[in-house]
Amino acid sequence: MRLWLVVIWLFVCAAALPGGEQPLSRIAIENTTLAIDDSVHIKASPLVLGLKGENSEWVEVEFFHPNPSDDDWIGVFSPANFSGAICDPENEWQQPPVLCTAPIKYQFAKFKNDGYNRSGKGNLKLQLINQREDFSFALFSGGLLKPKLIAVSNMVTFANPKAPVYPRLAQGKSWDEMTITWTSGYNIKEAVPFVEWGAKGGPRFLSPAGTLSFNRNSMCGAPARTVGWRHPGYIHTSFLKDLWPDSKYTYRLGHRLPNGTQVWSKIYSFKASPYPGQDSLQQIVIFGDMGKAEADGSNEFNDFQPGSLNTTNQIIRDLKNIDMVLHIGDICYANGYLSQWDQFTSQIEPIASTVPYMIGSGNHERDWPGTGSFYGNLDSGGECGVPAQTVFYTPAENRAKFWYATDYGMFRFCIANTEEDWRPGTEQYKFIEQCLSSVDRQKQPWLIFLAHRVLGYSSCTYYETEGTFEEPMGREALQELWQKYKVDLAFYGHVHNYERTCPVYQSQCVVDASDHYSGPFKATTHVVVGGAGASIADSAFTTSNIQWSHFRDFDFGFVKLTAFNQSSLLFEYKKSHDGNVYDHFTISRDYRDVLACSIDNCPRTTLAS
Repeated sequence: MRLWLVVIWLFVCAAALPGGEQPLSRIAIENTTLAIDDSVHIKASPLVLGLKGENSEWVEVEFFHPNPSDDDWIGVFSPANFSGAICDPENEWQQPPVLCTAPIKYQFAKFKNDGYNRSGKGNLKLQLINQREDFSFALFSGGLLKPKLIAVSNMVTFANPKAPVYPRLAQGKSWDEMTITWTSGYNIKEAVPFVEWGAKGGPRFLSPAGTLSFNRNSMCGAPARTVGWRHPGYIHTSFLKDLWPDSKYTYRLGHRLPNGTQVWSKIYSFKASPYPGQDSLQQIVIFGDMGKAEADGSNEFNDFQPGSLNTTNQIIRDLKNIDMVLHIGDICYANGYLSQWDQFTSQIEPIASTVPYMIGSGNHERDWPGTGSFYGNLDSGGECGVPAQTVFYTPAENRAKFWYATDYGMFRFCIANTEEDWRPGTEQYKFIEQCLSSVDRQKQPWLIFLAHRVLGYSSCTYYETEGTFEEPMGREALQELWQKYKVDLAFYGHVHNYERTCPVYQSQCVVDASDHYSGPFKATTHVVVGGAGASIADSAFTTSNIQWSHFRDFDFGFVKLTAFNQSSLLFEYKKSHDGNVYDHFTISRDYRDVLACSIDNCPRTTLAS
């Protein structure tokens, strides 16, 4: 019964399309029949992309079908020579399917072609990114459920499809270390990966990189193991150590070929982290459930994750005023279609190549039955956490566990993993308490807890029907820790909306919600910030009057924290469509206020002198 309630919750409160559908899953590609028609044609241009080093370019696709219909669609395939040979029949009496590889994106032929049904002529402008292989475009009739392959285009390729692309910065395990992770088509036998870097105007250094990848057998089920499989390329990570606090560095990604030739990326830059406790302006962006979207209107942009590009673009516009990003789960909603991880890392490249992009694990990265995830649902599409923990670096002791602490100046962030058990007596519970208890609040006064599922408070309609207003077994296990260690803010995703509570403990407002708090800590303020991009349809709030729910917004948005110094913090909720602030508050607190005790967090004292 409990598992069934959890599954219902995913439909109601963490909605994407009905049932959490990935748009590519609409295509029954294994049902394809071959119906090549010489009177149909499709061609794409230009033939070669990235001649000036670009990793993203637009392609024009022209096509003609003498018997057009509303159901005709264009699929973009990569590699260009897509084949059903990789897919085994389900039983000995069945023939292998014609196709067993999903496209990386698709669009209906009539899209922006108003006269297509009459003339059969059309063209599409599609954006391609460098994904290590060539591309072709296929025209199908018969709709998405019974597709008929009727024409295939010429091949299109990037000038260097194996080039190093999409760097992702992340905090290392120490404050003076930055990690750089990127993707390429070079395995370690083909080329040696490294990073050339240094302070602006200073000497250059070379740092080696390790290389990881994974194969189809690493996936736990379909579609990741079947129609959604696409080789992820090679994931390289380099560790830049002994950085000077707040110093600016430039870097570029390199690969040395056996003949001595070096392949380079373009030059990027970042600013090193401040020393822990350093009293300076520090600005952090936090959100969950962003996903990816297509600027060309293909796939999901219109109806799956419509806010994703807006959120990404607002952060890029404000990037000079952002020091770090925390994306707390449900990263790209690949749901077993591996090509989407490249699409996502390309989308966030302007951000992740410049500031640390720290991620947490969500149900759409990890959950799969029989694999050790706390929830036994199908949300990861068979990925069972492997792409997320490989494509992105986190400073976790065990990257598969996905819980970790990271410090940035005056902040301590404790990132939990709600897809693993967090209850008392577990390994993760011990981590959470250690993370909260070990921070020096004189140097790092701002203590933040983050997790994907709502372990605190949410007035989502499903929670109302269950009577918990939280993830089952959530705050009961952790609220005493938050109160004991005086956690200022707790952030969650999973529910695709925005909500802020009063400072609340045991479902009671310890103090009234306000736009300004000062003096000693009273209780933790809980924030749901899961509206960064995935569909907000069905993530409705209860109509009941909930005492602790102070501000709600049913829209796309994200949070920005600004620490002015060790005594003053600004919280802002911004909407993604315009970047304006719609909710805010400030905290003013001296160190003696941190030391002061409140409900359930007063240490023992003695009458001895």
